[in-house]
Amino acid sequence: MCEIFIRADPESYASRTRSLRLHGVVTSLRLENLFWDVLREIGARDGLSLSQLLEKLYDELVAARGEVGNFASFLRVSALRYLALQALDRIPADPQVPIRSLDAQRVLERLPAPWTAAAPQTPPASARR
Repeated sequence: MCEIFIRADPESYASRTRSLRLHGVVTSLRLENLFWDVLREIGARDGLSLSQLLEKLYDELVAARGEVGNFASFLRVSALRYLALQALDRIPADPQVPIRSLDAQRVLERLPAPWTAAAPQTPPASARR
């Protein structure tokens, strides 16, 4: 069993810290190279640079949840979900198919927990002040 995992290229699990701007604020994120590669692929499918994808994910996470929490962990989970949803044939493996063209409801329908949670509720305007 372990041979399947230990044969991974050591470069894929080496960590890399990247500095980026999210709405003008400089921050750094440390992820393993494999996660950076997957995130770059996700962005490329929609014509987004890695920075543009991260800013979009950040904004949508704030809009949906009202906060970000641990953004690096969110990005790792997002990359794993992308690969798992491809393995389940919910996201086409063809990188020419943009993610934005997919029907999210259809991609996520009938997935067992923990693959999906109830749709997040945007906090009422009075709670966001």
